[in-house]
Amino acid sequence: MSLIRITDEVQEALRTKQPVVALESTLISHGLPSPLNIEVALKSEKILRDLNVVPATVAVIDGHLQVGLTHEEIELLGTESDVEKTSFNNLGTTLNRKSLGATTVATTMFAAHKSDIQIFATGGIGGVHRGHDGDVSADLKALSEIPVAVICAGVKSILDIPRTLELLETLGVPVIGYKTNTFPEFWTTGSSLKTKISASSAKEVADLLKTHWRIGLTTGQLVAVPIPEEKSVDQQIVEDAINQSLEKAKASGISGNAITPFLLEKVSEASSNLTLEANIDLILNNVNTAGEVAKQMVN
Repeated sequence: MSLIRITDEVQEALRTKQPVVALESTLISHGLPSPLNIEVALKSEKILRDLNVVPATVAVIDGHLQVGLTHEEIELLGTESDVEKTSFNNLGTTLNRKSLGATTVATTMFAAHKSDIQIFATGGIGGVHRGHDGDVSADLKALSEIPVAVICAGVKSILDIPRTLELLETLGVPVIGYKTNTFPEFWTTGSSLKTKISASSAKEVADLLKTHWRIGLTTGQLVAVPIPEEKSVDQQIVEDAINQSLEKAKASGISGNAITPFLLEKVSEASSNLTLEANIDLILNNVNTAGEVAKQMVN
């Protein structure tokens, strides 16, 4: 029996060559506070449906890596207090124990690829952490090995963005700036980091993605979408909030998988919730862009 369970709706969409976009569930269980987490997840799915694109939110449920969720399952992920944050290192354990699991970027990419879904939308990817502790997100390993396009607002600002971009280049992962030559920095549109590849439309993005894979390359691809200018948070406010939050994390001895949700929460507090509002805006903007790209992929 397969451990990957795909809903009938998603299977039918894939069979008939309809556009499908994968969505992660860590945003629901660990990324946003209640009740915003459920509201944003359901709104993301609605944005896609309004574009005639089928949403495929991914999670671990009842011993299966499930591709496509019901509203009730999304609400369960958003309300249960004991949801396992599931990446490569604990996916097997979560499945074996039949625990409720929220999938990270890495595991969502894996599920999408196993289901023949090429486009995945999220907020921002993980990367190289600030400092010199050697902490690097499994998201980068996934991008180096799994041929799925990740539509996002760049790398989470709490991370070391320049070092992450250097590692992505080393791993052979194309980074495509969507309607920009400046790499977006999650809560801001970005400042000094440039993208070597840019695309001016969803069709151009799709053409670039297709060509990369048609030639036989097997890495993932990163499509970096700037947060809308009017929703962007001031760069200095973001940096001050991050530095304060990093000090709190160090003082509390927080590290590993716990560091990212802790920092996101503390940065939101330090910025008077400006980053939380921006987080929601960028997620929905990314989902909309992913839907447009997915439609071009099936043309």
